[in-house]
Amino acid sequence: MAQSNLKEEIIDFTNVLTGGQTKSKQLYFQLKNSIEKAKRIDIIVSFLMESGVRLLLKDLKQAVAKKIPIRILTGNYLNITQPSALYLIKQELNNQVDLRFYDDNTHSFHPKAYFFHYDDYSEIYIGSSNISRSALTTGIEWNYRFNDLLDKDSFQQFFTTFEDLFYNHAIVITDEELYRYAKYWRKPAIIKDLEQYKTENKNITPLIQPRGVQIEALYALNNSRNEGATKALIHAATGIGKTYLSAFDSANYKRILFVAHREEILYQAVEAFRNVRKSEDYGLFYGRQKDKDKSMIFASVMTLAKDEYLNEAYFSRDYFEYIIIDEFHHAVTAQYKKIVDYFKPKFLLGLTATPERLDGKNIYELCDYNVPYEITLKEAINKGILVPFHYYGIYDETDYSHLHLVKGRYNEEELTNIYQANTKRFELIYKYYQKYASKQALAFCCSKQHAEMMAKDFNKRGIASVAVYSEASGEYGMERKEAINKLKQGQIKVIFSVDMFNEGVDIPSVDMVMFLRPTQSPIIFLQQLGRGLRTYQGKKYLNVLDFIGNYVKAGKFISLLTESTTESKRTYVYQEKDLPDDCILDFDMQLIDLFKQMDMKTLTMKEKINNEYFRIKELLEQRPTRVELFTYMEDSIYQYCMSHAKENPFRHYLDFLNDLNELSDDEKAVYKIIGRDFINLIETTDMQKVYKMPILYAFYNQGNIKSAITDEDVLSVWKEFFSKNKNWKDFASDMTYDKYLKITDKQHLAKAKIMPIKYLKASGKGFFVEKEGFALALNENLNDIIKNKVFVDNMRDVLEYRTIEYYRRRYSMNSDRYINI
Repeated sequence: MAQSNLKEEIIDFTNVLTGGQTKSKQLYFQLKNSIEKAKRIDIIVSFLMESGVRLLLKDLKQAVAKKIPIRILTGNYLNITQPSALYLIKQELNNQVDLRFYDDNTHSFHPKAYFFHYDDYSEIYIGSSNISRSALTTGIEWNYRFNDLLDKDSFQQFFTTFEDLFYNHAIVITDEELYRYAKYWRKPAIIKDLEQYKTENKNITPLIQPRGVQIEALYALNNSRNEGATKALIHAATGIGKTYLSAFDSANYKRILFVAHREEILYQAVEAFRNVRKSEDYGLFYGRQKDKDKSMIFASVMTLAKDEYLNEAYFSRDYFEYIIIDEFHHAVTAQYKKIVDYFKPKFLLGLTATPERLDGKNIYELCDYNVPYEITLKEAINKGILVPFHYYGIYDETDYSHLHLVKGRYNEEELTNIYQANTKRFELIYKYYQKYASKQALAFCCSKQHAEMMAKDFNKRGIASVAVYSEASGEYGMERKEAINKLKQGQIKVIFSVDMFNEGVDIPSVDMVMFLRPTQSPIIFLQQLGRGLRTYQGKKYLNVLDFIGNYVKAGKFISLLTESTTESKRTYVYQEKDLPDDCILDFDMQLIDLFKQMDMKTLTMKEKINNEYFRIKELLEQRPTRVELFTYMEDSIYQYCMSHAKENPFRHYLDFLNDLNELSDDEKAVYKIIGRDFINLIETTDMQKVYKMPILYAFYNQGNIKSAITDEDVLSVWKEFFSKNKNWKDFASDMTYDKYLKITDKQHLAKAKIMPIKYLKASGKGFFVEKEGFALALNENLNDIIKNKVFVDNMRDVLEYRTIEYYRRRYSMNSDRYINI
């Protein structure tokens, strides 16, 4: 959006409006005067654009403040109406506008009319202008105004038809209806075509304000807070401006902490927040700089997480009102978790471009599985936020079968060695680079030696290239900023990179990415792909060259491009509808044969589960708990476990460990007695709703297990539990946060006794019993075991896992609809 040049001035009154440069002939200036005087406003247009709504917002806000009734009827055909325009109306006008979609697919819908009702007469503007900035201002649009004093019959025919359409042929745009519309909205092809040719006016200063899907995300975040949420995760593909989104969302909070793991990300965040807040009251907390007494602190996770800084001497726990954790998929690491656990802000926002549980790392639990808004890679391309990709899977004869995997990754030195003298591979990469032609390319290598050898080879072939890696010191090494500038200016054609362009760096003009080493991580695959998907003037698509050999996981992540439900199979057969708009997915025939051969060699699922357990044990350098196994297990394997109860280790973890001879002597002692059966009961008890969890947590009592719990114990834990993570939504399908807050203690306790306590006594295998003076008690046979540390640790682990798994399952069920309803 450009800085408005529509100044307040006296405009000549006219009934004939033809657009163009004369302001009195532009519809907006006449509408402005009418809105100011009207007692009621009715609008019917075939579509709404964000630019037009922004133009009218100030005037409509003033009308709403005066309690002027406003009705707007618009169309949803062919996706011309932008979801962001509708969200703007609902957000900025406080849902005070009666907003509806025309809903009769038997007739086309092209009206454009604006009704204004005054004390003693009404008027109508009718003609060709929908609500867009161009149509309301300088566009050549013809509109005519007349009132019912001059032609009552004609006015009444138009108004009666409007009323009929509004009440009999339309649907109310509720939050849920708007979510559905926005979820499947695609940018119309005609708009995409026009944007290829638009030019920027360098004399106009851009306004810093939310745009497009940022408006949708802000609306969802605000709704989430209104429902009691104190944490949220925004999952959005690269390109929507997540940092600016966090700056907009936190604008009304005084003290802000922004946490990231790269210095470049911190500086980008500083620029975004300065632009939004118009403030120089910010500081940095990394390296040698340790600013404290600033409203906005931008901190390196490596620095802030140190014990010497993460304490009351530097920052009190409630010092920051709003905390942003960038690249939130890193938050499962110890440093991030220390920061998240230490601070107690009014609101915490996580930002990530990574879908749920890629690489198995569960991040959603850290924000209470509250995901108010998400937009996937496919949706971002369909909405025109990112360019389409043309992906080419290229067969690479390099043999990886003899290489070693350490903690699930290939040894860097071994990879480098097999590439070192592989002239055939150099020729292959050059051949395809030439075939698909590129002005600016990024290529991803396995090591600095690999990047150097690739840059050397390309330079010998006359293609100016550099290598970018940490502390670049080789013959072709170049510091990242310098390399980016030279790439943008056309002085070089290719950057061969090692782990330097995964996150936090945007080069919108890049038109090709090349994967030149085994891709073992779906997160990295998507991050590096995203480096080239930014839109850029004249850029129609991104070429992706993926050189694939017989390495482990070869081809498994390609299904992420079609957003298949699992990445466990190698996807080489697909339908066009599976791909985002205008995208291509193409494989060499040899790859299809390779994938089939590799799939035939796969292990049984039991072997995969066991191998996954030992991989995670090696990764953590200790035996994983249930929660750790859940956190790090590959999602394809986890999903299998969830659908196959007999092979699911989470339903009988002690048995699983016993079969693998992984139990300690102390654990074997618990395993052989009644404690094993009680733990297994908690692992397997039915939990379609979450009611049992607070009762079990009341018994657990933060590790000091109680043999019996009182009404007061139940009520305290019950209310704490249901006030968190919007668990109150489990109470009833029509439950709202306001209704929940009105529930009395007596009603809470009654529900606890009618639902979970009753069912635990009935289906608890005799472990839960009645006891006079208590709400519920444990069987006295458990009195000794509840003091055993192994038993206590297992009970805690089971409860934490069952709670997290419940949230994951609830999130999965709700992810295809508006989860804040």
